[in-house]
Amino acid sequence: MKGTTLGKLYIVGTPIGNLGDFSPRAQEVLKEVDFICAEDTRVSGILLSKFGIKKQMISYHEHNARQRGGEILPRLLEGESCAVVTDAGMPCISDPGEEIVKLCAEHGVEVATVPGPTAAMSALAISGLNTKRFCFEGFLSVTKRIRREHLRQLKSLPQTLIFYEAPHKLKNTLADLLEILGDRRISLCRELTKIHEEVIRGTVSEMAAYYSEHEPRGEYVLIVEGAEEKKDSEYTLEQAVGLAAELKEKGMKPSEACKEAARQTGFGKSEIYGILAGRTNL
Repeated sequence: MKGTTLGKLYIVGTPIGNLGDFSPRAQEVLKEVDFICAEDTRVSGILLSKFGIKKQMISYHEHNARQRGGEILPRLLEGESCAVVTDAGMPCISDPGEEIVKLCAEHGVEVATVPGPTAAMSALAISGLNTKRFCFEGFLSVTKRIRREHLRQLKSLPQTLIFYEAPHKLKNTLADLLEILGDRRISLCRELTKIHEEVIRGTVSEMAAYYSEHEPRGEYVLIVEGAEEKKDSEYTLEQAVGLAAELKEKGMKPSEACKEAARQTGFGKSEIYGILAGRTNL
């Protein structure tokens, strides 16, 4: 595909588990480009060999993206074509590729996409939560302080929240979600498109309890319910809390009392519960 004009960069999606999702177009492009940039050449090499694709591969990952960009761009400017692939899914989505796309945009090199499976969208589609508005946040920081501050910034967003998470971090993340965002509905998806695909739905507290007894395995996509949207209300927050307190005194469970007060006043259940809990011994 080398010529006298500028080359072309292809962002190529690869299967996230099921090889049947490897599109014919993706295979065709990978066979025709001059070289392939892969997050891990060993992982991509296994995939390509299964489909009889033999091409020069160079490693391109978050730790060498800047250096590799200086090597890839001249080849594109000379007319060669290149495909970027990641270990699984779409490049540039919490995976390498973003930097080289920026370079191409700055230097007038055409960039084309060959869509493929994306774990975030696949998990959202089967989550059972609101899919109309969502916010993809990728991986949370391994540093507790930064992770918790990140979550605080998202606390009031009404959009469904999407996170990627590694198994060894899942328990801590669930604990932080519960403390900072509250006990929202959540869907945990793992092994997507594979034989043992699993989707567990419930509340954050239920998931925290479940994984206190079960060891997390595999990479997870967390789909978390957004914050309850405030509605125009003739009530004040103080009145909403007072209503919840009255319902509790009449024998209603605290969580149900707050839920009913939220329904009647338009304030968020978690917001009412937080204030009520601070005033009474729930």
